[in-house]
Amino acid sequence: MLIAGHTMGTPEYSIPEALSLFRTIGLDGAEIVVQDNYKCGIPKRADMNCLHGIKSAADSVGIQISCLTPYNCHFNCTDPNLRDQDMEDIKYVISYADFLNARYIRLYAGTVAGPQDLSPDNERYLAESMCILGDIARQHGITLVLENHFHTMTVSAADTIRLTEKIGHPNVRILYDQANLTFTRNEDFEKAIALQGSHIAYVHVKDLVFKKDAPAFAAHSAAKDVSHQEESERIVTTRIVGEGILPWKDILKGLKAIGYDGWLSLEYERRWHPLDIPDASIGMKKSAEHIRNCLNTI
Repeated sequence: MLIAGHTMGTPEYSIPEALSLFRTIGLDGAEIVVQDNYKCGIPKRADMNCLHGIKSAADSVGIQISCLTPYNCHFNCTDPNLRDQDMEDIKYVISYADFLNARYIRLYAGTVAGPQDLSPDNERYLAESMCILGDIARQHGITLVLENHFHTMTVSAADTIRLTEKIGHPNVRILYDQANLTFTRNEDFEKAIALQGSHIAYVHVKDLVFKKDAPAFAAHSAAKDVSHQEESERIVTTRIVGEGILPWKDILKGLKAIGYDGWLSLEYERRWHPLDIPDASIGMKKSAEHIRNCLNTI
């Protein structure tokens, strides 16, 4: 398994600076945000000068770009205009991934702000969107990975595998995120890995602790932003990997047992929660060291 750094963890850095840091701390790859107005992200409509600069920076330090991560989330929306706009955005992201030789693109499985967003129509729109984008991704040798993520249609491992199998496209697979499953009070790692099995194509690594007297996760609370929770809604605190409650050695053993040998991306959440964790040069470095130690002993 190879370890990547996620540019969510480097909001103070430019992309070339983040890639250099990732190499300095011994990482193999980089997962890069695609979003406007983020210092360590690729703009939605990037020009070739931007893309050439990123590719040159990655090549110069020997870092592979593993995944691109846009934040579009209307693939299940009943409004065709919103769906079409997000589909158009992802077509651009596929072209960026192809140019940068990134083989994966993280996608949200729609957005869910309440039970009204979980209808058969919403599932059908999601499946249609993913099949269209999956066909385009296949032409470029790219796999789209749906993340276990709150406020989406894949909040649990059971939801994720059911919808992935319903979509039934070889280039639409699963991004396994045990930290997200843990804080939403869904499956433990043994059940999550068993359920999702060979459909897992990419893995996010992070850690957390529950806040004292934390309530149950509000599954159908209004989602202001699918990407993260507002501070007032949080029931967990982000931690350096190895300093929280996630049993990463056992999780990695479970992944190895099903034959997973792909990317482990350090989704270090400093962008959203800078008061929880130190600069990536400290915290992502410690996280990577913990994961390497785990890999060396399983």
